[in-house]
Amino acid sequence: MSNELIWILFALINFSLLLIFYRIFGKMGLFVWIGMATVIANIQVLKTVELFGLTATLGNIIYGSAYLATDILNEKYSKKDAKKAVWLGFSTLITMTIMMQIALQFQPGQSDFAQGSLETLFGLIPQIALGSMAAYLVSQYFDVWIYDKIRKLFPSTKYLWLRNNAGTMLSQLLDTTVFCSIAFYGQYPINIWFEIFFTTYVIKFVVAIIDTPFMYIAKFMHKNDQKGS
Repeated sequence: MSNELIWILFALINFSLLLIFYRIFGKMGLFVWIGMATVIANIQVLKTVELFGLTATLGNIIYGSAYLATDILNEKYSKKDAKKAVWLGFSTLITMTIMMQIALQFQPGQSDFAQGSLETLFGLIPQIALGSMAAYLVSQYFDVWIYDKIRKLFPSTKYLWLRNNAGTMLSQLLDTTVFCSIAFYGQYPINIWFEIFFTTYVIKFVVAIIDTPFMYIAKFMHKNDQKGS
């Protein structure tokens, strides 16, 4: 199966699982998803793949699903809930980074087989996490702010696609700029860095489009929930 086909299926599975979390657990499911997605995205981003003939990193889909989750919170509950979710994701990422750095300091036993693999993955996490945390805070706060502004200008449900896509696409451009500058600049030749930057944003742009129907589905789940509850 080609990477491109896996990528499309992966996107559909990610957004479907997010809706399942929301359907079963309601607002709390969105908070849980954001914390989980933030951690998983920062592990997946260490892997580079070829997509449509270009070099790209993984993690963009599940990271994009965190934006969808905060948009749902902003749309159906409150801006305050969306901001709280942003800080939850940020705190989860910091906690994971600290705990795994401590875990790597233990001397492995003679029969241990995981230390080398863990060092390969989590030894790189601090720089990746620094870029991700900075990008996450800046872009997610911007996303919450711009979504709220667009919703006030276009409050009708028929403009849900506009506030979902416009806010996410602008936020993802900001996120990609901050993240790639901190996490990858100097790690790759400049031409590869620009390729990663370009493909990362294009993929995030496409992910924002793909998540639109899932936003509409989420809009009509839990209709009896009260704003700010």
